[in-house]
Order: sequence, then C-alpha cells, then structure tokens
Amino acid sequence: MPVTSISKDTDALTMTIVAEFAAPVSRLWEAYADPRQLERFWGPVGWPATVTRHDMYPGGITNYYMSGPEGEISRGYWEFLKVDPGHSFEVLDGFALEDGAPNREAPSMRMVFEFSETAAGSRLDMTTHFSSLEELKSLVEQGMEEGTASAMSQMDAVITDLRSYAAEMPASIALVGDTQARVSRIIHGSVDQVWAAHHEPSRLKRWNLGPDGWALVVADMAEEVGSQYRFEWEPTTAEGERFGFEGELLEINAPYREVTTENMIGMAGPPARNELTLTPVADGTLLTLHITYPSAELREMVIGTGMVDGMEIGYQRLEREVLAA
Repeated sequence: MPVTSISKDTDALTMTIVAEFAAPVSRLWEAYADPRQLERFWGPVGWPATVTRHDMYPGGITNYYMSGPEGEISRGYWEFLKVDPGHSFEVLDGFALEDGAPNREAPSMRMVFEFSETAAGSRLDMTTHFSSLEELKSLVEQGMEEGTASAMSQMDAVITDLRSYAAEMPASIALVGDTQARVSRIIHGSVDQVWAAHHEPSRLKRWNLGPDGWALVVADMAEEVGSQYRFEWEPTTAEGERFGFEGELLEINAPYREVTTENMIGMAGPPARNELTLTPVADGTLLTLHITYPSAELREMVIGTGMVDGMEIGYQRLEREVLAA
C-alpha cells in the first residue's frame, strides 16, 4: 500500500493524501500523463476507469468513466488549471454527464498533485480543496477517502510495469467503448517537433507515406477551425490505386491537441472523429490518437486493414528521417 497518511483539515477545508513509491519521479509522473496507465489505477478496486480524453496542459480536459461490478457507470472530468511538467499539476475535478460535459448540479473540487523525490524514490502529495465543510463531510461520508486509497493501492503494479509502456514499444491500439479506439506511441522528439512534423507539408511528406512504395502527393492542410484538409497517396513502386482522406478541422490548440473529421475520398457516410493529443514525457512525446468511428462494424473493418502496423512504419520513418535529421 503506497498511501502513508490521510489527513483532513476542517479549517482549511482540505484532505491530503500522501503516498510514496520506490520509483523515480519521472516514472510516477508518466503514470498520470499517460491515459493507458491512468485508467489502470484511477478507479477504486472493482470500479475500473476508462479514459476517453486526456489533455494534460492548462485548459485541457480529461474525460473518464468508471464501471461498477453491477454495470453501474460513474462519469467524471478533470479541467487542468496548472501544469508544471514533472513537478505538479492542478485540476478541477467533478462529476460529468453522459456526453462528458461537467455536471454543474454536482459538487466539484480543486485537486493539487505535487511530486517530489525521496531517498527511496518519489512521493506524491494529493490535496483536495472543498468549497464548504458540508461538502467535505458529504463526500467523505460517500466514501471518497476509502475510494481514493483503494485506487492508489493499484499504482505500484502500474509503476513497476516498465515493459508495457516502454519508449521502445511500437504503436499500440486499445478498443474504447463500442465504437472508439485509442492509438498510442511514444515518439522520440519534443512536442513542438512532433507537432510540426504533423502540420508542415514538407515534413509530413517525408514520413507519412504508409508502407514502402507509396508517396504522399497531396497534403492540403486545414489552416483554421472550420476549414478543410485533404491528403492523397499514390504508389511509386508498389501496386495499388491512388486514395486519400479529407475532412474538417474542428478544434486546435497547438502544440497539444487537434480534432478533425475524416472520410475516405469517394466513400459516402458519416465521418470518423480523430482527436490527436501530444503530451511531453521523459523519453519524448506521448502521441495519443483517439478515434470515434460511426459504427463498431467500421471500426473493426478499418483496424483489420493493418492500420496500426502502417502507422508504426510511419512513426519509425518520422524518427529516422525527420526528427533525427
């Protein structure tokens, strides 16, 4: 059990949980920065969390839901107020509606996470600030203290799992909900470098080629929200026909987050929704692509084409041809 103390201050309206780990601060920080790891411990035992959005920068949002043993669903959100990478972050934590929007009728709390080194590894001080004594007492009575301690009891298993999240691991995919998928990959470069490689056509054409024998011949970028983009590939030495994707830029917050729609050119039907998030980690940049498909059937069909293997080839080329150049 990593939790070493839990204290409540009814004058300051706070509850502070202290936990210590036999791992460096960078490893502990990464467990919170990576949605794949966060969802393995944020929910109490028996209430696993699923993270559907995780934007760890000031103004960013995290959406998640916890699934109970009887099929219950509890939804929550974080709104990031401050982020000092590797040292601390501060969020507004609250309950969420089904669409992820904050439930303004339910209480919310300000939470401060502070990370520090110890002789044996690292320490986390997590302080929750309540708006009133009644709110503090109510949430404690609902089991907040026990639930948080239960959740944190799972952290050692995550932090010591070095292989699953190693920077050398290839791109991976996880199915989220009925129609969503999350692709993850640590890219060996800074957030600014990775962002530029995705948004400058001259760089994009050097790595986003798909399998060998293909070339990206059209890279018309969307410049502002509401504008359109269009990418087209054609074979150079491989066999195949020219194809491409097009869509609309829905949201952008450089260099951390971009949301677009995506349709294959010439294919009718509702578009997919792509949410790209870049997060700085110790070994470079964690790239997370959260895709919402129009249907479960289309999700299975697209994944079955070898999409992730093709993306991994591109990311290897990105590191080799662009970031290492």
